[in-house]
Amino acid sequence: MTRMADGPEFDRIRGIVDALGDAAGSLGDDAGEIPPGEGTLVASTDASVEHVHFQRDWLSAEEIGWRSAAAALSDISAQGAEPVALLTALALPAATPESEISGVMRGVGAVARAAGAKVVGGDLVRARDWTVTVTVMGRAMRPVLRSGASPGDGLWVTGTLGGARAALEAWLDGRVPPAGARQVFAHPPLRVAAGRWLSAHGATAMLDLSDGLAADVQHLAAASGVLATLTLERVPVQPDAAVAAVEAGIDATIYAAQGGEDYELLAAMPPEFGDSGVRAFEKATGHGIIQVGTVERGSGVRLLLRGERIRATGFDHFR
Repeated sequence: MTRMADGPEFDRIRGIVDALGDAAGSLGDDAGEIPPGEGTLVASTDASVEHVHFQRDWLSAEEIGWRSAAAALSDISAQGAEPVALLTALALPAATPESEISGVMRGVGAVARAAGAKVVGGDLVRARDWTVTVTVMGRAMRPVLRSGASPGDGLWVTGTLGGARAALEAWLDGRVPPAGARQVFAHPPLRVAAGRWLSAHGATAMLDLSDGLAADVQHLAAASGVLATLTLERVPVQPDAAVAAVEAGIDATIYAAQGGEDYELLAAMPPEFGDSGVRAFEKATGHGIIQVGTVERGSGVRLLLRGERIRATGFDHFR
């Protein structure tokens, strides 16, 4: 760490460095260094805003840090990148206790450590409400975009969907979320290894599921200039989401497809990716993957539930 002058701001930065531990890069200068390496440098920024993405009475400071960093990391994971560096900008009320600042950064540091990256810089400013903005950088030998899907490809989803929605709706209804759903919301999964594996094994297009499968598949279809057909009864539903769907009187697969902030991956894979590919993926990553649709000639998205075409939407920040 670069030596720093005395004063409240630098005292807080020193506290941040302590909270990060071995996840801290060379901090203290106005800019961080990105280590040299092979591949294309990819980067993404994600802002987590109080009263929009979280409430502080729902999550601990450390969970807010993890969630913010994991959301940002998810974008480059979907390009098959190996994370290298994170930068974190904290906008917080002036009276925020040092313990909460350290807590946020412990969460960010835990994500960096799990991903094999370092926190190399950021910013600390005063604001009325909390905003945690994380920039992530990584390198990809073959960056996977949204725009490469071709007719004949299958559409595959990792993990399970709908848990974050179940947690959010419980909180908004004044209830305590089920433990599994809360865990998905507070501690989104990291899919770095999954993204890299899928990229290395022929993924033609990929993106993370932040706005919900029903919305995000539209981005893939539009960017690739294809028709994406989803068979909704194949959507993998998180167990607590299945219960929440029954209580809400909604088909569980529709409930899961419309939920946002799952941070799983949607990948278009070549036709030859089948059962053997699933077994190899699960062995290599420890995660599940299931085919939920196909890519065809045409444009747009077709959602089928037991053979019937339906309408479903995901999350839109500006709706």
